[in-house]
Amino acid sequence: MYTISIPDHQSLNPNPYFLYYYICNKTNHPMNLSLHGKTAVVCGSSQGIGLACAKELAWLGANCILIARNAAALDHALSQLHTSEQQNHLYAVADFSDIESVRMAINEIVSQFPIHILINNTGGPAAGLISEAGEKAFTEAFNQHLICNHILTQAVIPAMKAAEYGRIINIVSTSIKIPINNLGVSNTIRGAVASWAKTMANELGQFNITVNNILPGLTLTQRLESLIGNTSAKKKISRDMVVSDMLDEIPMKRFGDAAEIAALAAFIASPAASYVNGTSIPVDGGKTGSI
Repeated sequence: MYTISIPDHQSLNPNPYFLYYYICNKTNHPMNLSLHGKTAVVCGSSQGIGLACAKELAWLGANCILIARNAAALDHALSQLHTSEQQNHLYAVADFSDIESVRMAINEIVSQFPIHILINNTGGPAAGLISEAGEKAFTEAFNQHLICNHILTQAVIPAMKAAEYGRIINIVSTSIKIPINNLGVSNTIRGAVASWAKTMANELGQFNITVNNILPGLTLTQRLESLIGNTSAKKKISRDMVVSDMLDEIPMKRFGDAAEIAALAAFIASPAASYVNGTSIPVDGGKTGSI
């Protein structure tokens, strides 16, 4: 089932982009990052990269509708979103392992609000060798990622066409560039999502609707903690050794922060990124070996 709730608390904080806006207005600078008047649906937004994206979009003036499965966590997440432009933030509860709950939630949302920005984001499949993966692991991941993305996107397209403004942003993985060892199911499904997104971008570009993928590298989230723990147990080495090995592969010698992923999402969502379409952008500190 789904629910939509409007919080009775809104935090009022100064907007850190105020000076930027002021300078742009005084100098007629052409870059426009404002999302004032835009409404965004952000999936998987009770924590991690999804929450970081919602925070950035709210800073830029967007109304944010969060979707995740835990109502208490969503309510807490809402309290962290800025309302300096009198935005109206709310949330919908849906479980991405249950396709129908996602369908019902987004249909209820679009019946009440025109959506201009959609951020497709949900937790990745469990780690493991592809040769040992069962069929169910593939079908569940396919439904959770590609099918849910498709349901959400189809629901928001009509309003985006009417507004002549749309931004569909998929948080995927650098594995669509180079498959990652021990992430067999994830590599497979992420590749399918990338192909789906490129095809969608080709079809929707004429309506000023862009479709792009953000490819996070090793980012400080619960997902990374899980991967570190899994690798530690599999190789029977310490967590610190796993972390050291991971950092050695990153030119910047550090993990990413969710806010660094969100910064790119906010830019792609803005009017300034109007000609960025059908692309996949790694945010990984330079780790991905492809050009």
